[in-house]
Amino acid sequence: METYLSNLNPEQIKPVTDTEGAVLVLAGAGSGKTRVLTSRIAYLVREKGIDPADILAITFTNKAANEMKERLSQMVDCERMWICTIHSMCVRILRMFPEKLGYNKNFSIYAESESATVLKKTFRACGLEDEKLLKKIRFSISEAKNDALSPEDYALKHKGEDNVDIVEKVYALYQKHLKENNAFDFDDLLVETLKLLKTDRETLDFLAGKFRYILVDEFQDTNGVQFEIAKYLASEHGNLFVVGDDDQSIYGWRGAKIENILNFHKSFRGAKVYKLEQNYRSTKVILSLANTVIQNNGKRNQKTLWTDNSDGEKPVYYAANEEADEALYAARTISKLVANGYRFSDFAVLMRVNALTRSYEQEFAKYGINFKVFGGFKFFERKEIKDVLAYFRIVSNPLDNEAVARIINFPKRGIGDKTVQALEEYASREGISVYDALFELDEIGFNSGTRAKLTAFCDLLKDLVMQGQVLPVNELVRYILAATKMREAYDKTTDEGENKLANIDEFVNAVDEFVRLNPTATVADYLSQVTLSTEGDDVDETDFVTLATIHAVKGLEFRQVFLCGLEEGIFPGERSKRDADGMEEERRLMYVAITRAKEKIYFTRSKSRFMYGKREMTIPSCFLKELEPVMEIGESLSYNQRRDYGQREYGGTYGLGRMRVSSYQKEDEGYMTFGSATTPRCVPLSVVTASKPTAKDLSSFRAGVKVKHPKFGVGTIVATKGEGQNLIVNVAFEGQGIKQLSAALAPLELI
Repeated sequence: METYLSNLNPEQIKPVTDTEGAVLVLAGAGSGKTRVLTSRIAYLVREKGIDPADILAITFTNKAANEMKERLSQMVDCERMWICTIHSMCVRILRMFPEKLGYNKNFSIYAESESATVLKKTFRACGLEDEKLLKKIRFSISEAKNDALSPEDYALKHKGEDNVDIVEKVYALYQKHLKENNAFDFDDLLVETLKLLKTDRETLDFLAGKFRYILVDEFQDTNGVQFEIAKYLASEHGNLFVVGDDDQSIYGWRGAKIENILNFHKSFRGAKVYKLEQNYRSTKVILSLANTVIQNNGKRNQKTLWTDNSDGEKPVYYAANEEADEALYAARTISKLVANGYRFSDFAVLMRVNALTRSYEQEFAKYGINFKVFGGFKFFERKEIKDVLAYFRIVSNPLDNEAVARIINFPKRGIGDKTVQALEEYASREGISVYDALFELDEIGFNSGTRAKLTAFCDLLKDLVMQGQVLPVNELVRYILAATKMREAYDKTTDEGENKLANIDEFVNAVDEFVRLNPTATVADYLSQVTLSTEGDDVDETDFVTLATIHAVKGLEFRQVFLCGLEEGIFPGERSKRDADGMEEERRLMYVAITRAKEKIYFTRSKSRFMYGKREMTIPSCFLKELEPVMEIGESLSYNQRRDYGQREYGGTYGLGRMRVSSYQKEDEGYMTFGSATTPRCVPLSVVTASKPTAKDLSSFRAGVKVKHPKFGVGTIVATKGEGQNLIVNVAFEGQGIKQLSAALAPLELI
C-alpha cells in the first residue's frame, strides 16, 4: 500500500478512502486530523485520478493553509488546487465576479482599524456621540453580518429592543460609505460571497460545477454564513468532507455555531460519520482527565479519547494562598525541571483571562525564565495599564509631555486633537511643558467651552500631583482611579470591558505587592521597578515558556502544562454561568486546555485573589469538583464559602522567600498536611509545593560587586533594596541592561 496510507490507522483510512457524498469526521484532540485531510486529497489525486484544480480545501488560518500546502506538495502536485482560508477564498471569488455586486475588481479590504474609522465617521454623521453606544452598534453590525442580515432584516429580527432603529440607520449608512469607497470590511467578504451565490445562478453553476470535492477543516468553528457558503459550493456534486471536534468548539462568542457540526447529518441526508478517538499526543492519565470533564456536556457527539501511550505522571493540584504564590510555584517548578534537562519551550501556563499573566511575568523575570505572552500584550504593555501608568508618570514628573498627551482626553473629556496640538505648539514656542501651558490658557486664545474643559483637566492634574506628595503609592492608585472615574470608561457588560477592568484590578494588586515589599517607596520608585522588569528582556526566540489564554493555544501542544486560576468567577467566568450554553463552552475550553499537555498537567488556583478592587477569598472551580473522581484534589471543595478575606497569616515576605503556610497547614519531615480542618490529608511536599529554598548568605551582595548569571552573563550590582532573604539587587549586565533580581532566588554567582 502507498506510504501515505500505510502511515494511517484503520479508523483514519476509512474516511480517507470513502470519497463520495457528504462525510463528517469527528476528530478528537491529537487524533491526526491534518494527516487525514492531506492523505484524503492525495488519495483523490493519485488513486481516483481527480484533477487538482477540481479540489477546494478550506482552512481557518493562514498558518494551517500553508502547513497543508507544504505537506501536500511532498505527495502530489497541488499548484492548481485551491488551498486557502475561507476569507481568502471569498476574496478570490469576489475578484472574479465583482461587477455582479456593483464593485470593480480593485476593491479595497478594510482591516479592523480602518472599518472602525469609517464606522466612527458614520456614527458622528448621524449626530451621535456616546462611545458606549458606538461599541454596541459595532457589535450589532458584526452580529448581523454573521447571520447575513441586512440593516432592514436586523431591525425586523430585533424589533422592540433598545436603540434598534439607531443601529439600523448607522448600519445602512456604514454600508453605503463602504460601497462608495469600493471597499469591503472583513465580514462583508463572507456576506457578499454568499449573496453572490444565492442571487446569481451563473456564478453558482460555475463554482459548484468546478469544485468536485470540497474539504473543510475545523468545521466546529464555522458560523452560519460560512456553513451556507459551503452548502452552496457543494450543491452540484455533493462531495463535502468536513473535519472537526464539537468538544473543541470554543468560539461561540464570535459567531461560531456548534449546531453546524452537531446537525451535519440532518443538513446532509445520508451523510456518513466517522470518529477518530485514538490520541497520539497525551498520556492515558491526561486523556482520563479530559474525558471525565467533557462527559458533563449534554450537547455533544459521544466519543472517548484513548491512547497506546504510557499511563504517564499523575496530575498535580496546588492551591496557593495568593496569586503571587501561584506564580512562584510555577516558576520554581519550571526552573527545577529546566535544570534537569527540560527546555523552557516544553512548558505552557494557560489561563482563562489574560489579566492573570502579571504575576507570572514578574516571577519569571526574577528567575530569569524566558517567556512570551500570547493572546494579548504583556501586562504592562496593555493600553489600559499604560493609561494608568501615564497618570503615575505625570505625578512623578509633570514635565512628561507624552504622558499628558496620552491621557488628556482619557477618560473622555471632549478635548480634541486640534486643542492638544494648539497646546503643544504653544508649549514648544514658549519653551515650557504642556503641563505648564495648562496654567496659561488665557494666553492661547481658546474659546470659553474649550477653556473650561482644559481648566478642569488642569485642576485634576494639579490635585493628583499634590496627592502624590502625601499618599502612599497604593493609596494613590486608588485615588487616581476614583478621581478620573476611569473604571466607568469601560463597559463591564462586554467581554472586552470586563477584561480591561480585571487588568486594572490586577494593576492595583501589583502596586499593593510593591508597597508591601517597599513600604517607603515613591511613585518614581514604582515606575523604575516597572521599567526594569519590562525593558531589555530579550527572549530566545526558540526557547520560551508560553504564557497564554486557552483560546490562543488551540492546536498547539506542550510537554507540561500549568492551568491556573481555577476559581469560580474566573474559570468558569461569572457571565458564562448564567446559561447552560455558556457553561458548556467553558467546559470545552477546559477540555482544550487539558489536551494541550503531552506528559503532565498542573492545576493551580489561589485561595484569595485581588478582584473587583479588593482582596477576596475564592471558591474552587466547579471543574475541579468534576475531576475529583480521577485525581486527588486534597482540599475540601466547598461551594458555600464566604468571600470575606478576613485575617491573613504570612510566613515570609510577599512573593519571596519561603512558601507561606496557612493556619491549618503544617510542615513536618518533608510532608505537608492540607485540606479541610476536619479531613486533613498528607501528601509528599514534592507533589504539592515548590522546593523550599535553603537560605543563603547574601552579605556580600552589595553595590559595586561583580556577579555572573547563566543567562545574562557578567554584571555589576549598581543598587540594592531590602535586606536578608528579601534583598533585591539591580544588576547592570554587559549588553543586557539593568535587571532587578532577588538575590536569594536568582542563580547569581559572585566573581
